[in-house]
Amino acid sequence: MTTLYYLFAFTIGCVVPLQAAINNQLKLQIGGSTLLAALLSFAVGTLALLLIAALTGQRWSGLTGLAQVSGWQLSGGLMGALFVFGTTLLAPRIGVAAMLSLIIAGQILLSLLFDRYGWLGLAVREVSRARLVGALLVVVGVLLVNYGDRLGK
Repeated sequence: MTTLYYLFAFTIGCVVPLQAAINNQLKLQIGGSTLLAALLSFAVGTLALLLIAALTGQRWSGLTGLAQVSGWQLSGGLMGALFVFGTTLLAPRIGVAAMLSLIIAGQILLSLLFDRYGWLGLAVREVSRARLVGALLVVVGVLLVNYGDRLGK
C-alpha cells in the first residue's frame, strides 16, 4: 500500500504543472483575470469534492463539529487558493520549471522542519544527514533550473 501512496504523491506532482498551464489558458479565455481563473478553478474543485463526498456516502453529520473549529484550521483553504492563484500568475511569467523548482524547494525545506519538530500534531521524524543532503541537492537543482543556462555561457 505504501508504494501506492508514493505513486499517488508522484501523480499529484505531475498534475501541478498541468494545472498551472490549464488555469493560464482559462485566464486567457475569460479576459485575463488571474483572480477569476483561480476562483473558477476552485469552484470546479469544490463541486467535484461535493459530488465525490455524496457518491462515497460521507457522513455529513461530521460537519456539526464545524462550530468548534478554530479559524486557523480553515486556513488550508486560503493556502490552496494562494497556491492556485500563485501558480496561475507565475507560470506564464517565470516559466513552469522555475516556478515549480522554487515551490518544491520551499516544500522540502519547510517539510524538514515539520518532520523535525512535529508541528501541528504531525509525527516527529529524524532529519538525518542524508535528508539534509537531499534538501541541499534540491536547492542546487533550483539554482540549476533557474540559472543553469548562465553557467554555460
